[in-house]
Amino acid sequence: MTEALARGWLLAWIAFGAAPAGSLVLLLVHRITGGRWGEALAPVLRPTAALLPLAALGFLGVAVALPALYPWAADPGVVKPGVASLYFNPPLFIVRSAVALLGWSVLAGLVLTGRGSRLVAGLGLAFYGLTISLVPVDWILSLEPRFTSSAFGAGIALHQVLAALSVAAVASPRGLDGRTAPDLANLLLATLLGVLYVGLMSYVVAWYGDLPPKAAYYLRREVGPYPALIGVAVAAGGLVPFLFLLVGAVRRSPGALRLVGLLVLVGLTLRVCWLVLPAWGPSAGVAAVAASLWLTGLIVLARLALRLAGRLGWRLRHV
Repeated sequence: MTEALARGWLLAWIAFGAAPAGSLVLLLVHRITGGRWGEALAPVLRPTAALLPLAALGFLGVAVALPALYPWAADPGVVKPGVASLYFNPPLFIVRSAVALLGWSVLAGLVLTGRGSRLVAGLGLAFYGLTISLVPVDWILSLEPRFTSSAFGAGIALHQVLAALSVAAVASPRGLDGRTAPDLANLLLATLLGVLYVGLMSYVVAWYGDLPPKAAYYLRREVGPYPALIGVAVAAGGLVPFLFLLVGAVRRSPGALRLVGLLVLVGLTLRVCWLVLPAWGPSAGVAAVAASLWLTGLIVLARLALRLAGRLGWRLRHV
């Protein structure tokens, strides 16, 4: 049971941390480019990015349970000796994750307190680009260390940005009206296409490469509930929102975009489950139940943290 709770925590933590990281990226991009879309979405993006320190704190639950989560942490022999000594070992794993999470949290603090100049934003995006190429491999791909994907980091970066945009659509801030809603719709459409494209091309390249470790990764996801899981994720969280976003009336309606954002969030959550759960074999079901409970608790805790900050008189400055 302890192992299932640890695995559930990892899954919930990955799903929870996507929107805060994506919100930071959007705030950094807007600081460089400007635009009414950032001003309209700021009331949602700013408090969501402010949750990054909470996500960083949540990593402690992952760090203390590494042997229960990752096969290379329990037995270094599952990877090549050079890989185990130079990359996949607990100290370096924790250092890489800590640098990324603390760096993102510092960037969020600079942006939210009005200290994020364009230079800081540019350097911050470069730092994010570097770290997002590393930590998704650590947190997700290393659950099955024989599988590698050079596009995985880019796919997770798009996933995080799409999660942030979907949260903004669901929250529908006051600044989102008939003039700014199409901007959000365009961003949602472009990022959604990016997620679908990278995911599909990674599958095509890996599968038709006919390499046993890559084939085994997808074969584990073609049994049990996983084909249905990814099917629902792609259909309900990808294709249906894509078709909705092609309709002019939907693109101009904050209420319709709220539905689109909700569908995308469901699809992204199911996709994270599809990426993570098959690595744990028969115990994946218990981990999924634990993850749903942990994720609910994290969302409640996040709402309480933001409400408490407001009562204490803490106010995030405007962009």
